[in-house]
Amino acid sequence: MTRLSPGLSVVVPVFNSALSLAALAQRLHATLGARPSEYELIFVNDGSRDHSWDVICGLLAPGSSVRGVNLMRNYGQHNALLCGIRLANYDVIVTIDDDLQHPPEEIPKLLETLAKGHDVVYGTPQQEQHGFMRDLASHVTKLALRSAMGSEVAGKASAFRVFRTQLRKGFANYNGPFVSIDVLLTWATTRFAAEPVRHDPRRLGVSNYTVGKLLAHALNMTTGFSTLPLQLASWIGFACTLFGVGVLAFVIGRYLREGGSVPGFPFLASLVAIFSGAQLFSLGIIGEYLARMHFRIMATPAYVIQSQLGPKRGQGSRTVSTTEQP
Repeated sequence: MTRLSPGLSVVVPVFNSALSLAALAQRLHATLGARPSEYELIFVNDGSRDHSWDVICGLLAPGSSVRGVNLMRNYGQHNALLCGIRLANYDVIVTIDDDLQHPPEEIPKLLETLAKGHDVVYGTPQQEQHGFMRDLASHVTKLALRSAMGSEVAGKASAFRVFRTQLRKGFANYNGPFVSIDVLLTWATTRFAAEPVRHDPRRLGVSNYTVGKLLAHALNMTTGFSTLPLQLASWIGFACTLFGVGVLAFVIGRYLREGGSVPGFPFLASLVAIFSGAQLFSLGIIGEYLARMHFRIMATPAYVIQSQLGPKRGQGSRTVSTTEQP
């Protein structure tokens, strides 16, 4: 791994955000240009269907600190972030969304908290600017993240984060298709912090993170980085077993006391439904884990780079047209 220089690498995953990229780059330049240290902006185009890549190419200029990475297809926000994190040249990384809801002007506040001895600092929104269903799905995702991370700070996790680049050594060999940057960061450190920041309403375009995608991400985090679902299945099976033993004791006790059995098909059908449901639920959870093992064995890459544009430290502008895998 190349030696890191003092400075700041800003990684922006991009998906269908052509309308906001120019304004985001301008505000980032204005904020970071006032600092004495060097910086770079890494825009990772995650298979956008609009002209986001053309906009990124337009942001490049001779002597510019902007780098563009074009992925072969849409891999997901965290996969795109992993790509940008691995390409960063400076010793501190900032991840920020492409929709201008995370104000670049708040980055210095996060850096001040990072300098107090932390390794990761989340920019926690003072007030969410989403709808009710999106906020509900976000809370469910954070509950799953807390299970996967094993840390209370998971409840304050955000896509707006600052962390030390050296943490990527902890997940340098991770190549699975299911990625959670927050969980991967826990593989290298336990020194997390959160800082309240402003959260602006979205003014351009529409959110690419739907309720369904958030819930799917929560499922991927829980089954991909935690054994909690397997433990839950075990407890459900144990509870159903106790319930079955209790019903059996009731039937035998009634037979001994009254000389008759419990009549009625509905009673038996209910018991069968309970036990069958518990078994199918447990098998479904085990199936999720087996599917992830299957994809790991297939060595499916987290992302594939189609091309890169922009300066690399110590070099001029470059273009990589060949396919690159992590």
